[in-house]
Amino acid sequence: MLEAKTEIIAVGSELLLGQIVNSNAQFLSKQLAEIGINVYYHTVVGDNAERLKQAIKTAQERANIIIFTGGLGPTKDDLTKETIADVLGKKLVTNEEALANIQDFFDKTKRVMSENNKKQAIVLEDAEVLRNETGMAPGMGVEVDGRFYMLLPGPPSEMKPMFTNYGQQFLINKLGIQDKIISRVLRYFGIGESKLETDIEDIIDAQTNPTIAPLASNDEVTLRLTAKHKDEAAAIKLLDEMEEKINARVGEYCYGYEQTTIMGELKKLLHEKNLTIAAAESLTGGLFSEQLTAIEGASQIFKGSIVCYTNEVKEQLLKVSSETLENEGAVSAACATEMADNIRKITGSDIGISFTGVAGPDSLERHPVGTVFIGISMADRETEVHEINWAGSRNAVRTRTVKFGCHYVMQMLK
Repeated sequence: MLEAKTEIIAVGSELLLGQIVNSNAQFLSKQLAEIGINVYYHTVVGDNAERLKQAIKTAQERANIIIFTGGLGPTKDDLTKETIADVLGKKLVTNEEALANIQDFFDKTKRVMSENNKKQAIVLEDAEVLRNETGMAPGMGVEVDGRFYMLLPGPPSEMKPMFTNYGQQFLINKLGIQDKIISRVLRYFGIGESKLETDIEDIIDAQTNPTIAPLASNDEVTLRLTAKHKDEAAAIKLLDEMEEKINARVGEYCYGYEQTTIMGELKKLLHEKNLTIAAAESLTGGLFSEQLTAIEGASQIFKGSIVCYTNEVKEQLLKVSSETLENEGAVSAACATEMADNIRKITGSDIGISFTGVAGPDSLERHPVGTVFIGISMADRETEVHEINWAGSRNAVRTRTVKFGCHYVMQMLK
């Protein structure tokens, strides 16, 4: 297999102006890594032919795979393929299949196709055309002087399926990739990135196949394991063995795989155990309930909630005792206990969860910003209350608290 050195060039002045985020480069880098192709450079260039030419020439000096996103549309500032054709000395030709697809799109929407839309059907001579099944402009891949060039549309809704369905296979064929490359993402919560890496440092240092790529984001840690083997079953076995080795040390913090969320896993666990939950939310203001009910099928396990942002609502609707509020305060373990117990009883749920605390920007009841109490009530055991002290913004405190609420319930049910 040819050693792959890839550069991704995103074309579009809107990227430089900060009007949109270059999510295409992130997506492509992840997809390429999964088939063993290294990305060395990300470049962003505006809708300017001369600057794009310079970017192409720079890429040619340091990469043998150059992937472009954007600039394939019908307007005058869509100049990617024209500029690339100029640099490569390639003619531009009309692809009749692409032209027919564009015409069909306009026919179905009962609109008249303007002349400039025919520009989208123009491709580089000798290029392999990549079908656009969610838009109009086709992509293309071509080899010139030992380098591979791929042109993809800018809109992610068009680019992602095009690369997944056609672009990726183009590169696999051209590079002679024979190994099956399979990745698995392990998701961890309740352990910091540095602690997790320290606990498995020797495993990371000794990695060969599978490889291990740690990543921290949004209070979680993920490990991407990637295995290569000519036989798919053998690659999966390598992943299984590595996962078992890692989780022998940190498995208590592993809650799921791939693109799942901790809220999604909580919903799944409650469904498997045939349990229901209800929430009493002060600090979080309904955030727990909103995130849970955003998941399909949540009605099977979620009874309801009370957003009790004031002491009056805590006392009148949630039946928190006035003595507790006067003597202990709303920000207290005692209040969190009564909130969790009472929401469970009021709704007839198996589990009651409560959130109370100080999100900021000011302290409350002599408690500093970031003080949080999470209560979890079940009929057959003593109510648990977890006190946490966070640093960060108001929104960060609330978001983190919801995630830890999920984590504590899941730990209680294991």
